[in-house]
Amino acid sequence: MGSFPDYDTLLYEERGGVAWVTLNRPERHNAFNSLMQRELHDCWRTLRFREEVRCVVLTGAGDKAFCTGIDRMEQMGGDTDETTDADVVGSGGGTPFHFNDPGDNIGPKSSDLWKPVIAAVNGMACGGAFYMLGEVEFIIAAEHATFFDPHVTYGMTAAFEPIHMHDRMPFGEIMRLSLLGNYERLSAQRAFEIGLVSQVVPGAELADATTWAADAIAAQPQLAIQGTVRAIWAARELSNRQAVALGYAFVGLGTDQDSIAEGQRLFESGKRIEWRLR
Repeated sequence: MGSFPDYDTLLYEERGGVAWVTLNRPERHNAFNSLMQRELHDCWRTLRFREEVRCVVLTGAGDKAFCTGIDRMEQMGGDTDETTDADVVGSGGGTPFHFNDPGDNIGPKSSDLWKPVIAAVNGMACGGAFYMLGEVEFIIAAEHATFFDPHVTYGMTAAFEPIHMHDRMPFGEIMRLSLLGNYERLSAQRAFEIGLVSQVVPGAELADATTWAADAIAAQPQLAIQGTVRAIWAARELSNRQAVALGYAFVGLGTDQDSIAEGQRLFESGKRIEWRLR
């Protein structure tokens, strides 16, 4: 196992076959600055070839916030240092056609990582947090977690964030969340009711609940797991007929003799899986 890069804005830990990536700027409610953007992109790209990692958990430091989006203090010209990327903080060009989206490449799928990623939302998740939440496989939330998008309250159009999230939420819900800005927050329970969140647990149980799911995913044949992730994302992004037409390709790419043999050994062992009812 090779060494993993050290980061200034992220904590990284491997527990068995699961990597825990923690946004680590709690003094800024884990808002991402230009350095965190670069480090997240590097982390996702590095994990592509980290064979011992079979599943990833993304969470935030502390219990107040998962992530509150972009660090506006850096964007507005304050709190910059030698790590600040001027191309990210600035407009990126002289016309709107060369605008650098601050959320580019901070999500796992934008960085071409097709290992499953679970988000453990441990507090506020708002604004630019949706770049990341829109690209995870599913979300487990603490009871005190909240979801909102303040863009319109501050005079900015909410576009990229609700676009990332629109097919995770019913139309009326993402529209309400986007239009009400800072005036309303979506509770973890309401997020569960509309399908945004797959499970809600007390804050003290968030790590255990996420660990159980991540360990179960990591225990299964990984070629099949990654092929399934890729196939279902294709179904999300393509028409139904287009996705079905690609189904054989994903089965072929995501199945080999080693993967089948791994599953067959489990079947023949007679070991019963202790399943849970959710």
